[in-house]
This record gives sequence, structure tokens and C-alpha cells, in this order.
Amino acid sequence: MKQIPNIFTLLNLFFGCLAIVFILQNNFLYLVVDQDSQLLHPYALVNAPEKIYWASAFIGIAAIIDFLDGLVARMLNFSSEMGKQLDSLADVVSFGVAPGMIIYQFLRLAYAQQQDGMDVSAFWLLPAFIVPCAGAFRLGRFNLDKEQSYGFKGVPIPAAGLLIASFPLIYWYSDSALAVRLLLSPWFWYALIAVTAYLMVCTLPMMALKFKGLSFKNDLPKFILLAVAVIAGIIFHWLAVPVVFVAYVALSLAMPEYAKGDKTTTGGHLSTDIAS
Repeated sequence: MKQIPNIFTLLNLFFGCLAIVFILQNNFLYLVVDQDSQLLHPYALVNAPEKIYWASAFIGIAAIIDFLDGLVARMLNFSSEMGKQLDSLADVVSFGVAPGMIIYQFLRLAYAQQQDGMDVSAFWLLPAFIVPCAGAFRLGRFNLDKEQSYGFKGVPIPAAGLLIASFPLIYWYSDSALAVRLLLSPWFWYALIAVTAYLMVCTLPMMALKFKGLSFKNDLPKFILLAVAVIAGIIFHWLAVPVVFVAYVALSLAMPEYAKGDKTTTGGHLSTDIAS
């Protein structure tokens, strides 16, 4: 029974690994030939579609499991220091390495649009891994900093990971031509790397998403964020994810007293008591 919360945490890691597998499924072009090595027409070229959007789904599942492991640990009263460390190790993979790989592949895609872009140097792609490095630093500091039991210092790594995981869904399913063009710009990705890495390693107060008895006075920024999420979801669909992320950061900075006084008792890095 004591290992049940750890099993949930390992499932988080498992789905993070699955996400990486699908991120590595590149857009291959197959040549269909006959026994004489002659191209067959009209089925000479078979295009295998990108599968990165499946990685987004698996990162989302990992986030749900990350929510559940702390909840299960408290329900069974089996919270432990090992569980806290294991949670961080899983989060590095699911919300750090996997999103970093998404950025890496999108940078490749962005450069492929340019002349001679397929020959781009790895030097221009490696900044993608700043994100998992920043996430690992953030998790290490969280595990040592007891002051974060009443709020977060910097953006939690699952929030940054989910933000990045939304972009494949936006690219393949959004009707916004502007958003698609933006995602094909390497400069957008470099800016995103810089912003998300800074927000994770900084010490700015960020609120935990834990409601206090559904009191409007005590939970004002969370009710605002919930309203933004609902409205943005209806209007923008998958584009709502970056909108909600920006709103979360803005509300945390505009109302720091809620971030500093927001108690969270989980060893994870997103509050596991969303509705209690």
C-alpha cells in the first residue's frame, strides 16, 4: 500500500517517456518501388505524418497523474521524502526533457522552411535543452527550499511543460494562420526558451492553484483565472493554453499576497488540491 503513490509517480515518468518516443517520430518520406527498383506510380511517395501532437497528449496525461500522486499520498497518509524526490525525477522527464525535445523538433521544422535549412548547424538547435536544464534547477531548489510550502518561487515546471506541449496541438489543429507562421519562426522559439527558463529559475512569487473553501475573497485570482480559462477555451480552443499561462503569471505578479499566503502541502510542483 505504501508504494501506491510511488506507482502513480512512475506512471508520470512512463507517459513522459512515451511522449519522447512520439516526438522522435519524424516526418519520413518513403519511396515505394517494385522489384526492379522502379518507382511505382501513383503511389511512389508515401508521407508519414508527424506524431508530435501525440506527445502533447501524453504530457497532458502525465500532468493528470502528477496531480493524482500527491492526492493519493495524502488520502492514504503515505507521503514520504522518497516520494518527493521521485516526483521531481519524473517531472524532469515529463515536463522538462519531453518539452525540450518538442522545441528541438520545432526549431528543425522552422529552419527547414529556409533555404539550405536542412543543413542547419546543431548549434542553433541546442538552446532547446536550456528548458529541461532550467526545470531541473527549479526542482532541485524546490526540494531544498522549505519556504515554498506556502507558495511557489518561479513558475512550476508542469506549468511550463504544459505550455510547450500545447504548441504542437496549436500548429496542427488551430485555424489561426498567424499562430502557425509564428511557430515556424526560430526567433519565436528562442524567445520562448528565454522566457520559460527565466520564469522557472527566478524567485518571483507564483500562486499555487489551491482553492480555500471556495471563498471568493481568499481565492479571487483563481476565480479570475478560471473565468479566463473557460472564456479562452471557448474562443481560442488550443490557443487558450498560452493565454491561461500568461494570465497565471500576470495574476501571480499583480497579486503577490495570494501567492505568498497560498499553502500547499504536496511534495509535487503543481498543487494537487485544485478543488479543496
